[in-house]
Amino acid sequence: MTPTRTPGPIRHFRTLFISDLHLGSKAAQAERLLAFLAVHDAEKIYLVGDIVDGWRLKRAWHWPQSHNDVVQAFLRKARKGTQIVYVPGNHDEFLRGFPGQHFGGIEVRLTDVHETADGRRLLVMHGDEFDVVVRNARLIAYLGDWAYDAAIAINLVFNQFRRRFGFGYWSFSSWAKLKVKNAVSFIGAFETALASEAGRMGCDGVVCGHIHHPQIAERAGMLYVNSGDWVESCSAIAERHDGSLELLTWTGLPAAAPQLVDLPQSEEIKPLEPAKAA
Repeated sequence: MTPTRTPGPIRHFRTLFISDLHLGSKAAQAERLLAFLAVHDAEKIYLVGDIVDGWRLKRAWHWPQSHNDVVQAFLRKARKGTQIVYVPGNHDEFLRGFPGQHFGGIEVRLTDVHETADGRRLLVMHGDEFDVVVRNARLIAYLGDWAYDAAIAINLVFNQFRRRFGFGYWSFSSWAKLKVKNAVSFIGAFETALASEAGRMGCDGVVCGHIHHPQIAERAGMLYVNSGDWVESCSAIAERHDGSLELLTWTGLPAAAPQLVDLPQSEEIKPLEPAKAA
């Protein structure tokens, strides 16, 4: 069984990138996100799309108190001085009609360019613009969304048994996705396309979400960063005060639990040299 401890000191970062919360979906891990936010803070937070799941809310309304608590947690951080930028995705595309607008101190931007402490320019976008299925075949995308719901339902049942026998959370849908050859091929093409777009925009790399596959890597000679999700991976990207990036994976218990696990597992990548002008 995973060892536990009482909540420790808050980890402070220059920037946090968080995406794909899917609030409004039964699969959203809102309690775990609340636990994460309780011990992680930053000067600036990017919400990189699919924060609210408008697709699912259209089908059936689901908005428990924990989902409202997540919204309030971000609003509270904004009131205390954290700059929060919301870059909408395809599931919350209704917000794309409000670029430049502020909601409770949270600013909506269609895309953004973030400059790290070590001078790198990172294009921030959700990434669905480079998903051919979402862009050109909305019906297929909705069917895929339904299939994904089914996989998540299997996750929930499977992990109930794992918890009963003292094992931690494990994502069946994430494992299955990476075992399917076409899915692996799609992820590779998606990563390369976004990295190439960052280069075209004169940036050193890209930060995105959308495919629920957290990653810090080099693609097409550019830095590719995916913040993952809070349905399967429970992950975020943190920029330290020196500009280096860290992939955080929260393995803690939900916020309702009396204790939290030890500090999240992390994966670090050393800073890359800024791209030289052509």
